[in-house]
Amino acid sequence: MYPAELVKPMREDLTKVGFKELHTAEAVEAALAKEGTTLVVVNSVCGCAAANARPGARESLQNAKRPDNIVTVFAGVDKEAVDAARGHMVPFPPSSPCMALFKDGELVHMLERHHIEGRPAELIAENLMDAYNVHC
Repeated sequence: MYPAELVKPMREDLTKVGFKELHTAEAVEAALAKEGTTLVVVNSVCGCAAANARPGARESLQNAKRPDNIVTVFAGVDKEAVDAARGHMVPFPPSSPCMALFKDGELVHMLERHHIEGRPAELIAENLMDAYNVHC
């Protein structure tokens, strides 16, 4: 588990643009039970989260169509919430960071770490925007 003071700015990278933090399995289940679309970002302390994932997720919200709900869980911190979120991302193996778009509780789009690592934030944002244009 990472110290709260270490992850605070990494959490705020997403919460400052409207992402809701989920800390429990119950919160994840409630978020995914909502009608409409929900983007779940599994946040992380790694460099690709800072350079690619979080900036890409933020930039994707500039799209005309966007998810109804945007939430985040933090790998290495919110174990219960992360495990619950990953349980809905099957058959994809656990990875962090990663991003999943759900529609009415069903997984419709997934970006795994290998889709994020080494790719510019703009490309990640475009990938998400394409998914929003189809599903939102």
